[in-house]
Amino acid sequence: MDISVTNHNADIKICKDTFSSIFDAPQHDLLNNHADDVWESGMAAERIDLSKAHKELFRMGKGPFLVKVPELKFLMVDGEGDPNGSQRFQAAVESLYGLAYSMKSISKAQPGGVDFKVMPLEGLWWASSGDPMTMGIRADWQWTLMIMVPDFLNEADLRSARTSLERKKPELELDLVKLETFEEGLSAQILHVGPYTTEGPTIEGLHEFMLEKGYEPHGKHHEIYMSDPRRTVPDAWKTLIRHPVRAL
Repeated sequence: MDISVTNHNADIKICKDTFSSIFDAPQHDLLNNHADDVWESGMAAERIDLSKAHKELFRMGKGPFLVKVPELKFLMVDGEGDPNGSQRFQAAVESLYGLAYSMKSISKAQPGGVDFKVMPLEGLWWASSGDPMTMGIRADWQWTLMIMVPDFLNEADLRSARTSLERKKPELELDLVKLETFEEGLSAQILHVGPYTTEGPTIEGLHEFMLEKGYEPHGKHHEIYMSDPRRTVPDAWKTLIRHPVRAL
C-alpha cells in the first residue's frame, strides 16, 4: 500500500505490498484448516457475531461519519519497522489468526459452549517520532496488529489456546500475543473501496471532514481489512479507515 497524505504536518506513507502480504500463506493455510469449525453439523452452541453486535463500527456506507468506539477486547501483538518481507510481521499475523481460531474451538467445546465469528484483521500504525507515519522512514514505523474477540474470553482461555497451538506451530512466538481492552472513543471513520495504493484521497477526505466538524485527529491511524485480497479483485477491496478525534 502506498498512501501519501499531508495533514497537521503528518505524512502518512505505507508501501504498496504491506497488507497484500498479510493474506499470503502460511497463516491462511492455518485459517483454512479451521474453516469447517464455523459450520459443524450438530453444533448447538450459541454463535456471537461482533460485527452485528457493533454494526455501527463496520458501517459500509459512502462518506465519512463520526462514531463512538466503546471499550472492546482484542488479541494484540506489537511490532516495529518495515513490515515488507518481515518474518516477525508475518508471524504476528499467523499467531493472531491461530490463537483466535484456537480460542473459538475451545469455547465451543465447553459445556454450554459459545461459538463466535473470527473477526477481520485490524492494524494501528504510528511512528516513533510521534507522527502517524514518517515519510519513507520505514525503520521508524510502529504497529499493533489485532483481532477483536468476545468480552467473555480471558487470560485462562488465551493460555489454553497457546498450549494447543504450540503443539502444531512451535515456531511461533505466541507469548508475544496479549489479550487487552482498547477504547478509542469518538472517532471519524470512512470506507475505502479499491487498492491500498489509492487510499490517499480517502484519508484526505476523512481529515477534511474532521476539520469541518470542529475536530482534529489524535491517537493512532487505524485500519480494518474487510476483504481478503486472495479472493477479491483490487478494485473491490474494502478497508475501514478510522482515526480518534478531539475538539479543536
